[in-house]
Amino acid sequence: MVSTPLQDALRAQAQPMPQTDYRGATTAARFTDPQAEFAAMLHGCGVYDLGFRARLSLTGGDRVRWLNGMVTNNIRDLAVGHGVYAFLLNPQGRILGDMYVFNQGEALIVETDRSQVEKIIATFDHYIIMDDVEVTNISEKQIAIGLTGPRSRAVLNRAGIEVPNLHPLQMITPQCDCDCGCLQCTVICGECEPQESYEIWLAPQDLYKTWQALLAVGATAVGSEALEMQRIVAGIPLYGVDIRERDLPQETEQMRALNFNKGCYVGQEIVERIRSRGNVHRKFTGFLVDGAAAIAAGDKIISGDKEVGEITSVAALRTASGEQTVALGYIRREVEMPGREVTIGTVKATVVELPMESVALGQTEDSLLRGA
Repeated sequence: MVSTPLQDALRAQAQPMPQTDYRGATTAARFTDPQAEFAAMLHGCGVYDLGFRARLSLTGGDRVRWLNGMVTNNIRDLAVGHGVYAFLLNPQGRILGDMYVFNQGEALIVETDRSQVEKIIATFDHYIIMDDVEVTNISEKQIAIGLTGPRSRAVLNRAGIEVPNLHPLQMITPQCDCDCGCLQCTVICGECEPQESYEIWLAPQDLYKTWQALLAVGATAVGSEALEMQRIVAGIPLYGVDIRERDLPQETEQMRALNFNKGCYVGQEIVERIRSRGNVHRKFTGFLVDGAAAIAAGDKIISGDKEVGEITSVAALRTASGEQTVALGYIRREVEMPGREVTIGTVKATVVELPMESVALGQTEDSLLRGA
């Protein structure tokens, strides 16, 4: 497992942090208390290492036509400076990976987790036959930092990185007047999630000084444990954890990844057949347990006396009224109504809609920071 460049820089500056393997890379598990870091993302601005993300550059005259025939979203009509979320499927419609695709004009940039990148490259290579397409892994040349929270844009502006109002997944190269002194960076606005978010793409040599500049103007350093809390509350499935190769696109509830008007792509026949014949039998959703609960990924969900689903991700949250446990997983559609009580293992839980904004945003900043 490769260590992220930020982890290497922190180690070089004698700032070692507890480490964990996360999404294909070794990165900081936490900087202080994960619950306080999670609170910063809810109420302020959390800044975090995105060294677990990889980027592929697709060039060549056939790049747009070819990738449009490979993934589930519309690349053909993707405007320069914008991105989309998409799945890569096998011919049976099963999910081989997920990614964001950005149109930079002279190239398409595919962003995915490092844990997926080798599989995606191998699949791309398999399908590039006589096409004018070249795939280059630029992950070591371009690194990323993420920011999440309602004060994220203000933090960027205070650091001298002037960011205008952007559409979801719109990217710009800002005119910077920043203390970090970086030569050039690219800022990308996150999707429409419960919290405002941005990514900064920049050269490895500019990473640590940009990180320090953001901390100096009010950002809170966030590790992977708090990122997992935020991901689960937001209801964002993680490939390899919540999305597996056996899953079908519509089961994941990620309709943002699908375009039904773009024409043929690998696995399209199965996706269209599911749409025309009706919904799949199960769906991805959220679950809430009052108190700290001993549940884990893989636990079965029971309704009545029948097994109706399974848990894929779990997080424990501190709230003003005590601890709560939130989870993600799949459940059969006939029993997935929000508010329905189910049993996970031996624990009573409630089915809830995603994202679980009321669970997180209903908490006070003070209670989370105090460790209530």
